[in-house]
Amino acid sequence: MSRRLPPLNALRAFEAAARHLSFTRAAEELHVTQAAVSHQIKSLEAHLGMPMFRRLNRALMLTDAGTALYPAISEAIDIMATAVDRLHRHDRTGELAITTMDSFAATWLVPRLGRFRKAHPDIDIRITTSDDSVDFARVNVDMAVRYGSGDWPGLHVEHLMTEEAFPVCSPALLASGPPLNSPADLRHHTLLHDDMRVDWRMWLMAAGEPGVDSQKGPSYQHSNLVVQAAEQGDGVALARSVLVSGALAAGRLVKPFDMALPVQFAYYVVCPKTNANRPKVKAFRDWLFEEIRADV
Repeated sequence: MSRRLPPLNALRAFEAAARHLSFTRAAEELHVTQAAVSHQIKSLEAHLGMPMFRRLNRALMLTDAGTALYPAISEAIDIMATAVDRLHRHDRTGELAITTMDSFAATWLVPRLGRFRKAHPDIDIRITTSDDSVDFARVNVDMAVRYGSGDWPGLHVEHLMTEEAFPVCSPALLASGPPLNSPADLRHHTLLHDDMRVDWRMWLMAAGEPGVDSQKGPSYQHSNLVVQAAEQGDGVALARSVLVSGALAAGRLVKPFDMALPVQFAYYVVCPKTNANRPKVKAFRDWLFEEIRADV
């Protein structure tokens, strides 16, 4: 069965005028002119083929048809208003789905999330991890924190933070192992590797020690695993500053040398353009930048 409904604006004007029994007060509520309300009512009456109001000298009364129609229209508008309000509340609270890299989640993001929950107790964070680019059209996530060059066409992309690479090790290894007074001393240590683009060979060349074997030592797929191995004293890792900031601050890792290499890639907030100003997404984005400023 086809639904031959009058225009929504006409129904809204009718509901407000019937509730107030006044075109003037209906116009004030709807932020339009009295003439506009009168025009919408006439349009509704023409569509239905019957009058909705009796226009008296100083009063407005519903006709029998208007009296019959008003309760259903009022209830329908209340239902729509409630649904819209519920949708807006859902956009401010409830679940926020975020995807990011496993290493970033484990070493930087998750240890800080308690502060976000304290500041935004009505937002429930759901984190999934993947190193692949996210297809927002296929994956049910609201936003992503990604690592790369910032080239994600068609999406809202915002630079989050850059980083640098430098050797780290556990304080126990530095205290009890072979000395680490200069980069040349790395030849006496186990080098820990991951799949990042700045590797030991590049750092050793920049440090003027190309003779140290940059290939020796175990390798790990994810950077958080190489950080964990370094914390355990398994060797010296070439770490990315963002991923070891917490371990350095807590004293679980130390930097034996001052020299660091800039890393070409950076961290970015990425989401569909339609999501950029959603309250939940904006709240999380703003919190990320607050955390970064607190680290400086």
